Amino acid sequence: MKKLTLKIIIISLFSFSIFSCVEKEKKTTEKTTSETVEKSLSEKPEYFQLRPKVEQAYGYTHAVKIGNHIKVSGAVSMDDEGNPTAVGDFAQQMKNCYADLDKILKHYGCTFDDVLKEDVFTTDMPLFLEHAAYRTEIYKNHFPTGSWLGVKELALPELMIEIELEVYKAE
Repeated sequence: MKKLTLKIIIISLFSFSIFSCVEKEKKTTEKTTSETVEKSLSEKPEYFQLRPKVEQAYGYTHAVKIGNHIKVSGAVSMDDEGNPTAVGDFAQQMKNCYADLDKILKHYGCTFDDVLKEDVFTTDMPLFLEHAAYRTEIYKNHFPTGSWLGVKELALPELMIEIELEVYKAE
């Protein structure tokens, strides 16, 4: 009987200590998450326009940074006047998108290693899949999360691909 009572006490103490650790971790995680959200909400957004005249005409900003997070609007293959470039050349349009994204990342002191999410929109998914290997030249260390979406059309009929990013810049 004494052995059974001792086992029950040991199991009870063990269970209590595990429960205490789990609750402490849960409270620490909740506090950290709450502090991060509050900090992000109190930070003033920093806006960046790659092509101010075009962005003003179409009503968007190419990138917004709040705290350590940066949201980048979809990059397309266009010149500084907003005219499509590399019309009919999917591979070049894709390269032009990444070149613009690189300029935006550099503005914030980032690289493609800082990209958390990449969403690709294309009017020709089989053609994108044919050229998707080019992304290994962009993402040298790891690929971000994201989606590849086939769409009926983009903002201008000549555009075949649009790429948007979410970035995290460590301090």
